[in-house]
Amino acid sequence: MEEAYERCVYLERLGLFGCIQCGKCTAGCPINYVTPDREPFNIRTLVYDVLNAPSEEIASEKHFLWQCTTCATCSLRCPKEVEPKDVVMNLRSILVEDGTLPPSIRDVLKSISVNYNPWGLGKEKRAEWFKGLELKDAGEAETCLYVGCTPAFDNRLHKLARSTVACLQKAGIDFGIFGIEEICCGNEIKRLGDIWSFDALREANTEVFNGYETIKEIVSISPHCFNTFKNEYPGLTPRVTHYTEYFARLIAEGTFKPKKKVSKKVTYHDPCFLGKQNDIYDAPRSILTSIKGLIFEEFDRNRENSLCCEGGGGRMWIEIEDARERLANIRVRDAVDMGVDIIAVACPFCLLTLEDAVKAMDLEDKLQVLDIMEILAQA
Repeated sequence: MEEAYERCVYLERLGLFGCIQCGKCTAGCPINYVTPDREPFNIRTLVYDVLNAPSEEIASEKHFLWQCTTCATCSLRCPKEVEPKDVVMNLRSILVEDGTLPPSIRDVLKSISVNYNPWGLGKEKRAEWFKGLELKDAGEAETCLYVGCTPAFDNRLHKLARSTVACLQKAGIDFGIFGIEEICCGNEIKRLGDIWSFDALREANTEVFNGYETIKEIVSISPHCFNTFKNEYPGLTPRVTHYTEYFARLIAEGTFKPKKKVSKKVTYHDPCFLGKQNDIYDAPRSILTSIKGLIFEEFDRNRENSLCCEGGGGRMWIEIEDARERLANIRVRDAVDMGVDIIAVACPFCLLTLEDAVKAMDLEDKLQVLDIMEILAQA
């Protein structure tokens, strides 16, 4: 009787009793388009199973749990405001606790515990992106740039981090960085199910951020870091802003004015964690349309209907075997059909997945993938 009561409390907490099995979550799920027929990702079936069987049993049987990108399309489509992505994260946490993980996920979690980043690189490597730049330390200015793990450790994305610095300096902003003392925000490990390590990172980061009384605003490069700080760090004192919001504000105030022409036809790919999960759609577009010479054209699937790049929820480290297609490939083909020169992004994961798709499809002579900050730095 006690076990049944606890289960009811658990399901009530997840909000699953509101599910009417309408199937809108599965119909809208981008991963459902590409998973193999032998093991499709069916979120409606998953919710039904969790309602009717012990979660431990479901977690051990559903190998497709690792396919989810936690993009939140299912949550947006649900007429009863159920959060199906939270079901996936909770089931993953059972697998993490049991230690029944794919090796690639185990390596990511271990790297975060040891190196405070998911990329398996030493802490000292976090200094590579700002080598040669003279930047203030955090606490010496009211504004702090939080670079995040991927721009700090990925060589391709060093250009993104440095472009952001260049634009902040051009705008005359007094800002600092955490440098090698910066640690992971915890976004990916939470979505992979390691809620215990996430809690530890949240406590550590909150203590550091709140410890600098001078810091009033944290500007984040990654929408994943931004979403985590904004929505999952309840005790955080400084205001958190994504760079698209920040620079859209500077441009609107006249503090930052793009002067050079960028004579390119550009479309914009909405990152799930910026758009679908935080309703930030206009700021990135206002930046792009403020650039002289730039011709802006929308993807057919845009804003809340944007197609996920397939990089979130830990999917940067997981491959779907026998996938029908890659979502990034679909996105790139759409851009080619539109005749654009550049796919603009506002997320490090989107940049990597879409750029890899361009290379894999041998389209580098026809199409570029650039972050908005890289385009803005040109202007």
